[in-house]
Parts: sequence; C-alpha cells; structure tokens
Amino acid sequence: MTSRRDLVRLTAGLSSTLLLPVAARAQFRVEISGVGASQVPIAVLKLRDEERAPLPISAIVRADLERSGLFKMVDGGAAAFDETARPVFADWRGKGSDALAAGSITRLADGRFDVRYRLWDVVKGTELAAQAVAVPKEDLRLAAHRIADEIYQKLTGDRGVFSTRIAYVSKTAGRYTLWIADADGEAAQVAVSGPEPIISPAWSPDGRSLAYVSFEARKAMVYVQEVASGKRRVVAGYKGSNSAPAWSPDGTQLVVTLTRDGLSQLYSLSRTGDNLQRLTTSNAIDTEATFSPDGKWVYFVSDRGGSPQIYRLPARGGNAERVTFSGGYNISPALSPDGRSMAYVTRLNGNTFRLALMDFGSGNVTTLTDSSDDESPCFAPNGRLIMYASRAGGRDVLMTTTLDGSIKARLNAPQADVREPVWGPFGR
Repeated sequence: MTSRRDLVRLTAGLSSTLLLPVAARAQFRVEISGVGASQVPIAVLKLRDEERAPLPISAIVRADLERSGLFKMVDGGAAAFDETARPVFADWRGKGSDALAAGSITRLADGRFDVRYRLWDVVKGTELAAQAVAVPKEDLRLAAHRIADEIYQKLTGDRGVFSTRIAYVSKTAGRYTLWIADADGEAAQVAVSGPEPIISPAWSPDGRSLAYVSFEARKAMVYVQEVASGKRRVVAGYKGSNSAPAWSPDGTQLVVTLTRDGLSQLYSLSRTGDNLQRLTTSNAIDTEATFSPDGKWVYFVSDRGGSPQIYRLPARGGNAERVTFSGGYNISPALSPDGRSMAYVTRLNGNTFRLALMDFGSGNVTTLTDSSDDESPCFAPNGRLIMYASRAGGRDVLMTTTLDGSIKARLNAPQADVREPVWGPFGR
C-alpha cells in the first residue's frame, strides 16, 4: 500500500544500496490512553526469581494485555507465590480481581530458561491454564508473548496476537529501513535497508515472505523477500512505476499497480511474477488494492468519480462498484479478517486525515481518531485492533486502536520516524 505522505516524498530519485539482514533492536516505549467500556480485572504477579532473568517476563505480559484494551491490571501487592501455590480466591476477589496469573522462571544447566505459569479464574475458583516451556535466552520475549496470548484467549474466547509480528519502515539519517518486529514493536530486525525509499510492505498469508516496493533501481519495483533467509526477487519491474503489492488470501497471487500502459492501473500476477493480467481499464488512477478475506473481491482506490474513493471489483476483473460515499476523499482500505468491516483514511475539514471504520452490515462509518495525519491502517490477525501511522510531535509514529477508538497505544521509537505498519498473520 502506498502511503499518502510517501506519494509526496517519492518525487526525488536517489541511488540505492542493499544491505544484508542484520540483527538490531528498536526499543519502543508504549503509551496507552483511553478507558475501555468493559475490561477484565486481572492480577499478573511477578514470576518467582524473575529478577535473575534477562527480561521482565511478567511486565511484558501485563503490557501486552493492557494494550489490547480488554484488561485492567490489579495490583498484586507483595504477594509472593508461583504456579504451585493455592490461591485464597476470596482474598483476590476482595482485591477486585477476576483472574490471577503467577509463575516462576529458572535457569537450567544447559543455559535455557524454564518458564512456568498458571492462570486461575478467581470468581469461579478454578484453574484455567498452565504452561511450562524451556527456551533459550533469545526466545524469552516470545515465551512472554505466548503466555499473554493464552491468557487473552482463555479470558476472552478470541485468539491472542501478542506473539505475532509486524513490519514497518523507518527513515533515519537518510536511510530507509524495512523492519520486522514483535507485535509490540520490540526485538526489531532489519529486513532490508538503503538510501532509497522503501514503501508498501505486505505480509504473505503464511508469514514467510514480505512484498514491498524499493526504489533502489532508480524506479519503483516490487520485490518479494523470504523472511527467514533474506532471499528476494523482483516480481514486477515493468516500464514505468510498479507499486502497491497486495497478496491474495491463498498466497498464490499478487495485485500490483502498474503504469506500463499509461495511467496507474491494477494488474494481477503470480507470486513469482508470472501470468500478468490487467484487472482495471479506466481513465483514472487505480491503486492501493487489497483482497477481501474470502478472495472474491479486490478493494482499491480510484479517482474515476472525480475524487479518491474506495471501490471494489471481482478478483478476476469485471465491473467496479463504489464502496465509500461519505466524504470527498477516502483512501487506504484495509479489510477486517472476518470481512465485516473496513478501515480506511478519510479527509475531514480540508487537510485533516483520520482513521475511519465502516461496518458493512449497517453501512455506518465511525471516525476512530482525533489526530490529523493518519495513514496506512491494518488489522491485527484476530481483528480486535487496528495499527496505523500518524504524526505526533513533528515525527511519524505507529499507533494501535481498539475498534471503538476507546483505547489507543503509541509505539514510540526514540530514534526513528516510523511509518507504513503492516501486521503479520498468526503462526510463528
């Protein structure tokens, strides 16, 4: 997906250099604002011997749950027990907690860490979950995220997304970098970096590849890169501009925007770049495609009606129908995983760009933000959060919001302007 701000930034051509992937960290500070209408009160206690571990496991779990907007942390006080304890449930009910999580961490002789935890339903006085894993030091953060995932699923019925990954682009000191990080922005690693712009990252449905646009060849070309190996190939390098890749739900196809025949139009091709087929033939600019979750439709942005609006057409081509009618400027569509709603960016009051959510069933549109420069929305794989880019304090930042806009979290990287987030699928 091509961001609105990048369309402006990419007017200048630059030389490029590709770097091999290297490990790095981009420490994010998470700021949470807002109050949810219904939150589960839970106490997540510090693990026994956690101070001997290299990471604050319980703090990571608490931050994950808080960021979802569905949990309210209850102070466990000086309570000191682990997964083997027998809680006095009446005491925890007296503290206002509906659930309790406790555990331990032990360094094993082979250098790995044994992480154990147990979750209780304080109201019913029953055990809900227990987990014990032995992991190397580098997997401790993932182990914490998986504990948060299990707690989230046991208490909400929905699958947690804390162990999933995101990708985003930063620009620092004239270098553009495509990062792959945990869903909370931590433990980031470089996928590709260089002085030329990198835009429009898109995860393959299996999470093993990223498609993106790089200008390293002095023009916009679409690449597909394997996440694990860093191997990549050009899948769209036609005459003119090649941009805005979007994966089909089965991962076999991409839809891209090409200018090879004149105006920006939509084309489909295989994930290896073969079998190019034109999808739109209009006298307008058609771009920013995204598939519906069932693969039957391609949603896209077109100014064929006189201003940028969101349309859809059958995935194999055909007549397009307009989707957005409220407002004179609507771009960057992102479909929820259940296909029932669409997030997008709408322009209000001249030069204010905010995140909006359309419910397909009712047709209702809700503005989720009160900021003025939002772009690039994407859904979490469980559909419960939306990540997007915005501007704050004169810099680009990444944000998440709940679907009602009540809880927002700012992922604040201290050293880089960050943009174009895209949330990866389940499985890792």
